Amino acid sequence: MSAQPGIVPARSSAPTPGRPTGAPGAAPGAAAELLARPLAQTSLLDAVRDLRRDVEGTSFPLELAGIDAARASRARLVDQLGEHLVPRLTELSAPAVVVVAGSTGAGKSTLVNSLVGREVTAAGVLRPTTREPVLVHHPLDADLLSHHPVLDSVEVVAADSVPRGIALLDAPDLDSVLESNRASAHRLLEAADLWLFVTTAARYGDALPWRVLEAAVERSTSIAMVLNRVPAASLPTVRGDLLDRLRAHGLGGSPLFVVPDVGPHEGLLEPRVVAPVLRWLTMLAGPDRARTVVGRTLRGALAALRPWVDELAEAVQDQADAAERIAAALDAAAEGPRGDAETTVRSGAVADGAVRARWTGLTAKGEPFARLVRRSGRVRGGSRLARSRSAAVEPLVADLTESAAAVLTSVGERAGATLRAALTGPDAPPGGPSMLAMWPAGDQARAGAAERAARAWTAEGARAARAVLVAAGGDEASAARRREVARAVGEDGLAAVALAAAAGLDEAAQALRTLLPDAADALAEELRADLVRRAQAQVDVERAGADDALAAPDLAADASSRLRLRLAVLKGLT
Repeated sequence: MSAQPGIVPARSSAPTPGRPTGAPGAAPGAAAELLARPLAQTSLLDAVRDLRRDVEGTSFPLELAGIDAARASRARLVDQLGEHLVPRLTELSAPAVVVVAGSTGAGKSTLVNSLVGREVTAAGVLRPTTREPVLVHHPLDADLLSHHPVLDSVEVVAADSVPRGIALLDAPDLDSVLESNRASAHRLLEAADLWLFVTTAARYGDALPWRVLEAAVERSTSIAMVLNRVPAASLPTVRGDLLDRLRAHGLGGSPLFVVPDVGPHEGLLEPRVVAPVLRWLTMLAGPDRARTVVGRTLRGALAALRPWVDELAEAVQDQADAAERIAAALDAAAEGPRGDAETTVRSGAVADGAVRARWTGLTAKGEPFARLVRRSGRVRGGSRLARSRSAAVEPLVADLTESAAAVLTSVGERAGATLRAALTGPDAPPGGPSMLAMWPAGDQARAGAAERAARAWTAEGARAARAVLVAAGGDEASAARRREVARAVGEDGLAAVALAAAAGLDEAAQALRTLLPDAADALAEELRADLVRRAQAQVDVERAGADDALAAPDLAADASSRLRLRLAVLKGLT
């Protein structure tokens, strides 16, 4: 590149046709090879689309160490796939997108306006911090760019002065005071086929641009540098130091353009000042050269996907492993509430309160269940008394059902509190606290399950009483006694007494032994054990609520295999 008045180019030798000095290098057939294999190109596009869909659908429900970095990496990968690889593979002949990037005050917009030859993007102090990025292209390239997703977030300007085959994109500042602008700048860089990075003599040493450039080097993105506003006196020192930095960061072969400090000014830079950059861009716009740039960046981006997706898959696997540890911790924590549930039932909690008061009323002098057995040992009966007992049973069973439901609900509440406590504190498994946000309180579900279980238990009482009354076998005296109880008390009456005994009411247990001396204890224990199982099932209901939260697809044991499968397909195609 020959020197121009007021210009100190990065290279002193002139570019030869077809191979400009400092142009991003690549295997000449990189893009041509893709273009020559339409079937492979289509398969690769499908594979990248599938990968993008799965990456976009990946979430990290559990807050683990390093999760913010994993989420940020996932977001950048989605941008790289959606903003660059998919549109580029969809239309390999589309113009190369040259993103002009840099820090605040670097002069990006002034450079773009000067390259185009007119004001297409607001520059300097007139530029609002919330401005929309601007993409400038040749009018005849409009159709080739029409489906590029980047068009949804930029202002599009057509200008005849832009060489066909490239599109200039003036991006927001990388260090903008607005987070939305910073995010937009990084996203647009992912869409680039080539970065034109603009810095100044005063700010070329800032850490942020170099971190961004390092990420671009890892993906073999084509990069050129513009060192802007360089005072003549400091040019040798600044240029030499910048070249050293470029080499140290793997950018020794990248073009470096130097724009001298022209002092305070408004509007466009003189054409001679930006002529070297414009000539270089014009050379790049040639079909073969543009395809070489596109192909180099495309191949680098595809190669960079492998470690990137591997890293993402590892983060997904970490989520699955953490979910497994959380499940194990909850299983261990549930053992205590299961034992407590049995203790609660066997201690007679269901018999307290309304059930005890109801039984006292029913067994008072003159009431249906007073003195069930005469001194002779025969069950007090008669059709009138039988009818009275039948009517008295329903309120007692209702009290038993309500009390059992309340106890089961309480068992569930205590179990839920214990399980949740296992996910916090110093011994909690990684990700445990974040699990609480995914785990609904489940108050309505708990109460509904408890009520259904209580009703099922009292219904079991009727079934068990019927089974005892119709049981075959035993001596004739036992059979006669069962027939006597059936006539005088009935199935429903016997069930109510048995349920009250199972609930822990000692008076009911004694009455049951009086009615059926040879079967009372077994009947009461059968119903008590059934209630214990139902109480323990309430603990399982609470535990199942956590399983519902842990059932997220991204917490499955094989969640990472989906991404690894997509990566294997890409490796086979590239």
